[in-house]
Amino acid sequence: MTALLGFFLSNPTLIAIMASVVGAITWGFHQRLAGAKAERHKQQVEQLAARDIADQVDNDVGVLTADAARKELGRWSKS
Repeated sequence: MTALLGFFLSNPTLIAIMASVVGAITWGFHQRLAGAKAERHKQQVEQLAARDIADQVDNDVGVLTADAARKELGRWSKS
């Protein structure tokens, strides 16, 4: 076992290959985390846009009179 380990650690070509494999795995994990971060950001932007629209609707409904609001909201009710 010691001889095998000594062979791997004394051979510069094998060290370079092992380092490139470790580097590739590390790069892959980094890309995976970057993609997850980008997806979270995209979802936050979409949720913010939806919240802005919801706030605009709430503000528009608050401006209407009671009869106008009933008429407007009646089109949206499922009953």
